[in-house]
Order: sequence, then structure tokens, then C-alpha cells
Amino acid sequence: MLAGSSLGIFGIAAAFGLSLLIMVFAIGYISGCHINPAVTVGIAIARRMSVKDFAGYIIAQLIGATIAAAVILLIAQGAPGGYDLAQGLGANGYGDHSPGGYNLGVCAVTEIILSFVFIFTILAVTDRLAPKDLAGIPIGLGLALVNMVGIPITNCSVNPARSFGPAILVGGWAIEQLWLFIIMPIIGAILAAGIYRLMGGMPARKQIT
Repeated sequence: MLAGSSLGIFGIAAAFGLSLLIMVFAIGYISGCHINPAVTVGIAIARRMSVKDFAGYIIAQLIGATIAAAVILLIAQGAPGGYDLAQGLGANGYGDHSPGGYNLGVCAVTEIILSFVFIFTILAVTDRLAPKDLAGIPIGLGLALVNMVGIPITNCSVNPARSFGPAILVGGWAIEQLWLFIIMPIIGAILAAGIYRLMGGMPARKQIT
């Protein structure tokens, strides 16, 4: 948000991907580094976490995202002329608030597909058969890739917490449109986890072991 005009879409996407890559290696061994409610949903459906931990993860993610958005806003307001929240604070949107003016239907489908791709990647590279020591690399690259596709359409969510934080501060239209960026990534996560579990039960996978 702060350097978007100079970085461009590819630079912003790379920043998202590199940030996640670093965090996977930094805190992955502590918590799994979900930092995304949709990922937590996918992990839960894949039966890799207990139900009692689920709510705690979601609450922590939403609180963390809101604090992060507030910190970014604080920094942005330190620039000459400050920062006008009408600029959106990087909030996700559709229709008039889509960077490319894309309609609700297109934005919904985009968020489902990109969330599916991203979360399926996470589930696959953290599988017991995968070399998990390197999992942060494809996960970070995956997030960068979906952002390259999604930023011109919705500002790219694929993460309800990432959408929640800026929307809470911007208010108005961002709150009104927030539902899409909560529901669609979760639908993508459910599809990814469901298909992954079906694939995990295939005989070919059992033969590999």
C-alpha cells in the first residue's frame, strides 16, 4: 500500500509472497503459520488440527490483521499531507471498488479459484510425503502468484483476515463488501481440502508409501 505506485503489481505480489515465505520459516514450527482463516479452515477439514484450537486461531488472525492495518495507517499518516482513508487502505472490493471495475460475480469466482489454488498448494507441500523443510518456498511463491492474478481484480484477498483488518478501519463500503472476501476464500478452502482428501485416499498415493 505504501510503495504500490513504485513497485507495481509484480512488486506488491512479491512482497506478499516473500513476507509469507519468511514467516513460514520463522513461526511455522511454532503454530504452523496459518495467519489466514481460510488456511485454518482447510487445515481443519484435512484433520490436521483439533477443533478446540480452531476458534483461537481465527480470533488471533483477525486481531493480528486489525493491528497490522492500524500500524500501516499510522505510518501512512506520517507522510506529507497524511493519508485519506477514502483511498481504501488496500481494502478488497468489487464493482466500483475493484481496481479493474470487475463485477461481483467475477470477483467471487476469482477469489474462490485463487483461494483453492493457494490452499491446495499449502496442503500438498505440507503432506507427510512432501519435503516439509522446504515448504515455505512453494507456499510463498504460491501467494505471490495468486496476488499477481488477483490484485487487478479484487486487490486480492484469499485471506479473510487480510480483508478484515483494512475494512474495519475504512468502514462504509469496505465493511459492506467484506462478506464476499470472507465467504469466497472459505469456499475455496473447503473445495481445496475436500479434493485433497479425496486424492489422499487414492490407491496410487498409498502405493508410494
